[in-house]
Amino acid sequence: MINFDEEIPIYLQIMDFIKKEVVKGKLKGGDKLPSVRELAEMLKVNPNTVQKAYQELEREGITYTLRGIGSFVTQDRKKIEELKKKMAEDILERFCKDMRDLGFSDEDIIALLQGYLKEVK
Repeated sequence: MINFDEEIPIYLQIMDFIKKEVVKGKLKGGDKLPSVRELAEMLKVNPNTVQKAYQELEREGITYTLRGIGSFVTQDRKKIEELKKKMAEDILERFCKDMRDLGFSDEDIIALLQGYLKEVK
């Protein structure tokens, strides 16, 4: 399900996984997330780690909790679109930084990206 990176806190990786599932539409607005215990068991992690991920997702407005029932994906389409845009911007920022670190100009980056996109059609 998730191949954990030892360099990144596990709760952040769980959050990122859930966010990606929401953005891709695999988790839709109103969908119930697994219970903390269920997800902890599936991922073989401490339930406190999953609880922290769920708390942060709720704090960010990605999920909401109904006491005694569980955690659910937000139904706020605007929030999901904002999340998708933010995730895309983060990817682009890392990509551009890495390319510039390699010595590529902005024009070189654009040309390489356009060439790559034509090849993978």
